[in-house]
Amino acid sequence: MRKIILFLFLGVGLLGSSQQMTLKKGVVIDSIVVKDSISESYSLFLPTSFEMDRNWPILFVFDMEGQGKRAIRMFKGAAEKHGYILAAPNNVNDSLTTSQNILITGRMFNDIIGLLPIHKNRTYSAGFDSGARFASVLPIFVRGIAGVISCGAVYPNMDILDTNNLFHFIGIVGKEDYAYPEMLVGKSLMGRLKFPNQLLVFNGGHEWPDTKYLGKALEIFTLSAMAKGQSEIDEVYINDTYAQNLEEINLLIRSNRLIQADNLLDEVMSVYRVLKDTDSLKKIKRELKKDKLFKTMTRNENNTLLKESFIKEDYVYYLEEDLATYNYNNLGWWIYQMGELKKYDNSKIEAEREMGKRLLGYVNALIEDNIDIVNSGSQVDQEVLSLLWMLKTITDPLDHSYYLKIISNSARMEDYGTSLFYLEELLKKGYTDKVELYGLENTALLRITPEFNDIVAKYLKDARYETIEE
Repeated sequence: MRKIILFLFLGVGLLGSSQQMTLKKGVVIDSIVVKDSISESYSLFLPTSFEMDRNWPILFVFDMEGQGKRAIRMFKGAAEKHGYILAAPNNVNDSLTTSQNILITGRMFNDIIGLLPIHKNRTYSAGFDSGARFASVLPIFVRGIAGVISCGAVYPNMDILDTNNLFHFIGIVGKEDYAYPEMLVGKSLMGRLKFPNQLLVFNGGHEWPDTKYLGKALEIFTLSAMAKGQSEIDEVYINDTYAQNLEEINLLIRSNRLIQADNLLDEVMSVYRVLKDTDSLKKIKRELKKDKLFKTMTRNENNTLLKESFIKEDYVYYLEEDLATYNYNNLGWWIYQMGELKKYDNSKIEAEREMGKRLLGYVNALIEDNIDIVNSGSQVDQEVLSLLWMLKTITDPLDHSYYLKIISNSARMEDYGTSLFYLEELLKKGYTDKVELYGLENTALLRITPEFNDIVAKYLKDARYETIEE
């Protein structure tokens, strides 16, 4: 993969042809066309403090559905506060190969450095989920990426990391995110490889973090640049951000969110140790380690993480077995497992409640990954796909799309019994879109049957076709 391309793009000055372009500050500018390209564009944000007379740090944000403007908006507030340019391509996509996405990204890079004064040592990448995984591998292929912000995704492949090409890795993850255990392990592994890294943890699931955590990541990059001499030392900035972090740590402790407090303590000490005295933080750390509640919470978390790893192994094993043998008879086992996960919602132990939510997210992601694998094959195994859709109605019963897929596919196979069963299950879950239901592909013959219309009339008051009594 290293042979794809290495873009040596940093340190290039402003191109004469770019000087005529007028860019607004403080707003997201969408669909800037890449020079010499008809189909490629990117979104851009310049902080209101932006001026052309100095070099600026830049964060490239990746949304693998090509929604650059949406991705930039997540970082807009943080970029304005900390003085970062934001840019995001509108043409990268999960459906493309890594090499294709890198080429698209490279063309955007080259366009931007011809347009704006970019700091050659302060170029960063970021994203959420698949966007985070792509952002994470960019430093391997694109020279000059100094750091990565990975939201909700562990580094995709530790084997490709090059200790001769160190970059700063900041992970951000919710405690209820199924990626949380892997990101804890990833942090440890990156530390052993001497990659500077932090892991910021928030209360939440597999989702974009609150903007304050995105801001904290940019803050860390700024402080790191000061520590390395890549940016002028700003004592006011250092002291203010230190005080804010100290206040947040104390608030977490007062709120009994002790594991998060301990995590933030470690990260803040690692960031500030070169810039100022951290004895006050060390004192808090010592006191926290003596706290009985903290010891109990740590023990509970460690126990649940171990238990979680075993349950995940079961999910992987039984899913592989079921798909290999077309084992529809095992759907009951999956229903039972979802019932077991619901029990954790009422646990008195916070770590178990968090584990239950992580496991539910994990099993859904596992099934969706398998759906993608089946669909990407040269010949789609429709029976395996149907089984996976049925599993999704168990693990994510409020996602109506999978019921509709089963109804359509079963009707195509003239398995009307299965279609009618999932039709009723769908309507029980509150589905009300009669227009979509009566326009469903492959169901023309099913829709005119008395059974279909009786079920629709039962839940939606009336049916398109009347049932004729003989």
